Amino acid sequence: MSLRRAVLIAACAFPVALGPAAGQFQPAPAQQEMPPCIKEFVALRTDAQKKAQAIQAASEKKVPPTEACKLFNSFSAAEDKLIKFAQENTVWCGIPPNVVEDMKKSHVRTVGIRTQVCQAAAAAPRRPPGPSLSDALSAPIPNSGNIKTGRGTFDTLTGTPLGGR
Repeated sequence: MSLRRAVLIAACAFPVALGPAAGQFQPAPAQQEMPPCIKEFVALRTDAQKKAQAIQAASEKKVPPTEACKLFNSFSAAEDKLIKFAQENTVWCGIPPNVVEDMKKSHVRTVGIRTQVCQAAAAAPRRPPGPSLSDALSAPIPNSGNIKTGRGTFDTLTGTPLGGR
């Protein structure tokens, strides 16, 4: 058999042999765009994750309780939005009910921690007020011990304005 004849037979036989196997090796379908509900869910989840990371960074920096309270309020609101969206779109987006329940349990823990942090921020000692103007100028503060009455030229309460009695 000549080389030409072998190539021709192989060329004719290859498509026949490839037919059943071609179904197994079909090219992957092109990436489909995510449905709008999944896009919105991912956006809300990403927002909540960013706010959670901000809380972690703040705890490493040892921020004051007032700042931590603000961060927890922000995170709690983002988590609440995510849960409401998941509840409203469970069927449409195909979100399993147990995921929504887990999110609710996590949110309850978040609210508990937020309450503790914000109570600690409210109970934190307030900064004492700054010095008054007289303190800053080192002037004495008038009180009953350093006020002289009845002996002065301009004492109009107990005498004449010119010092006579």
